[in-house]
Parts: sequence; structure tokens; C-alpha cells
Amino acid sequence: MAHTADDDVGDDLHTDQLPRKKFSGKKLVLFVILPLLLLIGAGLGIYFSGVLDAVGKKEEHAIEEETPPVDPHAAPVFFDVPEMLVNLNSTGRRPTFLKISVALQLTRPEDVPELQKTMPRVIDNFQVYLRELRLEDLRGSAGIYRLREELLRRVTAAAYPVKIKDVLFKEMLVQ
Repeated sequence: MAHTADDDVGDDLHTDQLPRKKFSGKKLVLFVILPLLLLIGAGLGIYFSGVLDAVGKKEEHAIEEETPPVDPHAAPVFFDVPEMLVNLNSTGRRPTFLKISVALQLTRPEDVPELQKTMPRVIDNFQVYLRELRLEDLRGSAGIYRLREELLRRVTAAAYPVKIKDVLFKEMLVQ
């Protein structure tokens, strides 16, 4: 069969009517790159949220469950911190003193020897904090509550493996 000019025109019309399947830049981003970024982001979110760590920590939970639970009806254990006398931070010429005596409530009686070992660090943390207080910081029940929370935070950090339940004020005198 001979190839004629009409055949060329027919082939051109046939190819012109069918659009070429080519991805434009927008379609490439929309259908390929965007889902890929979403999958990577979801994977990183799962990794950093710790969901995958829960699978590996099942063994640790089994070990923790072997320790006997603390009996809430058991007699509380208290540890007396030596009385402290500190000079408060004051702007006036006259010094202001705080005399404070606290007791720490422990979760277990076995923690008393450990707390005695760390007592110099606990007293140092208390002294540093109390010396920076102003008389205005101790006014009202909100001031006392903030003082209790801060002392609890500091003693918990200083005596770390020992768990402290509460800080109880035995005596507090501002002069």
C-alpha cells in the first residue's frame, strides 16, 4: 500500500484529538509529593508521640507491677527537717527574718535512711529558695500554698529516688 498525503493528514487528526497524558507540575505536587509528605509527617508524629514506645514498655510495666502497692490506710511516715532561720530579701534597712520548721510526709518507711543521706542537699535547696523570698511573697493563703509547692518541688528533686508526698508546716514565724 502506498503512503499518501491524505494518510498523513488523517494520522495528524487522529493524534490531535487524543490529548497527551503528561503530568503537569501542579498535578505532580497534588498527587505524588503531597501524599508522600503526609505519610512521612504521620510517621514522624507517631514516632515522636511515643505510640511505638508503648509496645516496648509492656515488659517494664510487668516489672513495675511486681513492687507491692502502697497501702493508703497504713500509718503515714513523717520526717522532721531541722528548723531553719533565714534572712528574707528585703528592700528596707531593717532585716526581715523567717523562722520555719517543716515535716516531710514520705510514702514508705524504708525511705527514711535515704532521705537522711540527702538532707544536706535538701536544706541547701530550701535555704537558697527561702533567702530570695520577700515578705510580700508570704502574705495570705496563696503565698503559703506557693511556698509549700515550691518546697515540695525542691525536696523531690534533691532526694530523688525517695518519693515525698507532702511538705507540712510545723512552725512559721516572720519577724
